[in-house]
Amino acid sequence: MAAPGDEEDAMARYRSPLVSRYASAEMAYNFSERKKFGTWRRLWLYLAQAEKSLGLPITDEQIQEMEANLDNIDFRMAAEEEKKLRHDVMAHVHTFAHCCPKAAAIIHLGATSCYVGDNTDLIVLRDGFNLLLPKLARVISRLADFAEKYADMPALGFTHYQPAQLTTVGKRCCLWIQDLCMDLQNLERARDDLRFRGVKGTTGTQASFLQLFEGDHNKVEELDRLVTAKAGFKRAYMVTGQTYSRKVDIGVLSVLASLGASVHKICTDIRLLANLKEIEEPFEKDQIGSSAMPYKRNPMRSERCCSLARHLMTLVMDPLQTASVQWFERTLDDSANRRVCLAEAFLTADIILSTLQNISEGLVVYPKVIERRIRQELPFMATENIIMAMVKAGGNRQDCHEKIRVLSQQAAAVVKQEGGDNDFIARVRADPYFSPIHKQLESLLDPSSFTGRAPQQVAKFLKEEVRPALIPYQSKMGGKIELAL
Repeated sequence: MAAPGDEEDAMARYRSPLVSRYASAEMAYNFSERKKFGTWRRLWLYLAQAEKSLGLPITDEQIQEMEANLDNIDFRMAAEEEKKLRHDVMAHVHTFAHCCPKAAAIIHLGATSCYVGDNTDLIVLRDGFNLLLPKLARVISRLADFAEKYADMPALGFTHYQPAQLTTVGKRCCLWIQDLCMDLQNLERARDDLRFRGVKGTTGTQASFLQLFEGDHNKVEELDRLVTAKAGFKRAYMVTGQTYSRKVDIGVLSVLASLGASVHKICTDIRLLANLKEIEEPFEKDQIGSSAMPYKRNPMRSERCCSLARHLMTLVMDPLQTASVQWFERTLDDSANRRVCLAEAFLTADIILSTLQNISEGLVVYPKVIERRIRQELPFMATENIIMAMVKAGGNRQDCHEKIRVLSQQAAAVVKQEGGDNDFIARVRADPYFSPIHKQLESLLDPSSFTGRAPQQVAKFLKEEVRPALIPYQSKMGGKIELAL
């Protein structure tokens, strides 16, 4: 519990809003000091257990002592040791040894700093993906329900943000879902492609372990295999320098950046639809849209997603540059950079997925506004149908085309120059030339006849691609999410 004055002192220091304001407790813990240093101790335990099983003189008592103190971390002592030694790993070796005096001699035996550092990073990255994947699946599930509900509702489509042929509300949502399904596959692949650094020594040659086992190559390979399995990985990288290749980090942050691009696109669409008053994100009963304009309903959740997604997309530049300057077996100029970019990428992805889930669970559709916009644009889109109907009724295509050209330009002038409604159909009804098809105009203007196979595409896509991809996450679909801020 915080001591008196601690909270006030904290307010006087910068705190990353990724943690203090937005991120889930689970993701914040995944990148915490407690998770990091607790994992270091477990890795030292795995190493000692494996070395003992392969014949090194390590006792059961030493192993039990380590097991009993895995989470007994004196962070104050570790900080003092690091200040004195200027080496974080050795500071924690000494701190662990202090509470494990019997095991002190065999902690970190044969290992280099990257044994705990890099292997812990890989564990944290894997666990980070395991936190993100169910959240992404939940977003897809909520949007799939929305798409299914509105699969048949016609809506004006846009290309170049100009009115185009009709689509449906559900079909447009499927464009969002398809991008997120690609992200789901990418995140799963990136997680599953992660390997363990394993037990490789100072420059990756395993020389120290070969010496420990008196030249027995089989035991060194078995040590690597045993520790990898204890850490929950199926494979280790066969070759490393002092570190695992920093191209691994590029792959990890690339898929997160791609997710950021998807979310930015989705939330930009929602912001544009909010301006059109067709669809809005949820708006709380007491929520204030503007301090000066009480009537406003700003899409602040979607704006937050776009804002943070831009940050997420830029972070991939860090590992790209880091990997390019890792001289020979390694340089230390990767360390400080990776402390920032890896954590921030997962924290940011976590935040935007939580926010997008909240948005997708409360999307509000305004059918009357959507219908009105269709009525404004559909008459021009129906001109080809009118021409075909007139030809079937015995008319001449060229004459009909000229009639429609004149009437449509007159109607366009009313809309653009006078600010009136599109009266093209009224002009057609008033023109005796079109009397043979006056009774057909209602059916020729039925919006559902302009949406093509959109409803069928939605049903097939959700059934054959989306729902099956969500099966592994069914037990984690959970209830609605509420945003803290």
